[in-house]
Amino acid sequence: MYNANKPDPSELPSTRRLLKSAGLAAAVATGLLVTVVLPAEYGVDPTRVGSVLGLTEMGRIKRSLAVEAEAEKALAASPQQIVAAAATSPTTTATVPPRAQVVAGRSDTTVITLAPNEAAEIKLVMSKDSVARYQWASSGGKVNFDTHGDGKGIKYHPYGKGSDIEVSGDLTAAFDGDHGWFWRNRTGAPVTITLKTEGAYTQVKRVV
Repeated sequence: MYNANKPDPSELPSTRRLLKSAGLAAAVATGLLVTVVLPAEYGVDPTRVGSVLGLTEMGRIKRSLAVEAEAEKALAASPQQIVAAAATSPTTTATVPPRAQVVAGRSDTTVITLAPNEAAEIKLVMSKDSVARYQWASSGGKVNFDTHGDGKGIKYHPYGKGSDIEVSGDLTAAFDGDHGWFWRNRTGAPVTITLKTEGAYTQVKRVV
């Protein structure tokens, strides 16, 4: 049967035009990834466009909420599960490692107040294997916390998480970068967190 609607070969797009269109689409997609998706989803803003549009702060909040969700998931483990795991584990003698030697450095006290459901994140800028001794306490009851680090090529490195009113210990940096604490107030009333730190770090900064 004769096809009267058969297109003329001259009307079809050339290979060069198709490649040009594909290249343009890839460039647009890359631009959106760098200027919109990375800032909005991960808080990463290499072009600073995300900060201008308010997307970078959105991404950082999402990251903080994800960290908190992981902490709350860990807290959701039932006592029965914990007891069962202990019952099936072989009896061992615990070896307590020696307390880390804190290198002399700076000493700081940081105080933050959190409204109900508000979060905050404080980080110490540290070099790999440097040690900081810390103690933090909440004035209004237990708060959710996540102690972790991040650095070049490393978005999240866990040290410990849970819910408590006071925690102290030594924080040894696993790599060059920012290492510290994320808190979320779920008490229903304002709380004040006092963080005391001393050791080998160069800066204390509030991330959230």
